[in-house]
Amino acid sequence: MRIGKNNTFIMIGDSVTDCGRKRPEGEDISTGTGWGDGYVNLVRGQLGAVYPEYNIRVINKGNSGEQSGDLLPRWKEDVLDYEPEWVSILIGINDVWRMFDSSNIVESHGDQGIYEHNLRTIIEKTLPITKNIILMAPYFIENSKQDAMRKEMDAYGLICKKLAEEYGLFFIDLQAAFDKVLESVHPMYFGWDRIHPNTIGHTLIANKILEVIEA
Repeated sequence: MRIGKNNTFIMIGDSVTDCGRKRPEGEDISTGTGWGDGYVNLVRGQLGAVYPEYNIRVINKGNSGEQSGDLLPRWKEDVLDYEPEWVSILIGINDVWRMFDSSNIVESHGDQGIYEHNLRTIIEKTLPITKNIILMAPYFIENSKQDAMRKEMDAYGLICKKLAEEYGLFFIDLQAAFDKVLESVHPMYFGWDRIHPNTIGHTLIANKILEVIEA
């Protein structure tokens, strides 16, 4: 397994990561619900059940509704201050989504160039602490690659892939992972709005993370 004993693993992003996690810290052993009810808790459960001797600390730092620029002001507090050995980042869905569900609120729209700048800034702030950064491509659970929102999301995913290759980071193509299952099922199989996955979708994301850390 790539992740080491007594390592800290921070997972950060938007509502897909958040999933009702505890504030201010996304962990709470007393109730067992501090990590939310999504992929973060599934990864934590698998690591804790199969590798209890590794004593891995998993922290959920997702915040619903956030775009890539929202991560920057709190990056030191939410990530760097913990000096984590591993960090996963899933951001960009809202950068794209606001272009379509809030088309008349232009100031809320994302921009590919700004998105790349934000990710690059985050990466360069984190590299002095660890190179074990997992960039996950934002996704839209939609079969048609000609759909306008799907096309924009694909462009953002390519930015993640490019940066992961440039900095030698781990990359998870979540869009490709969902596409593979969509060969057999309808997008509604994963979730009603094609963004917020159900347990099946969160399990898919969790499994991809576990593959990266070879758990």
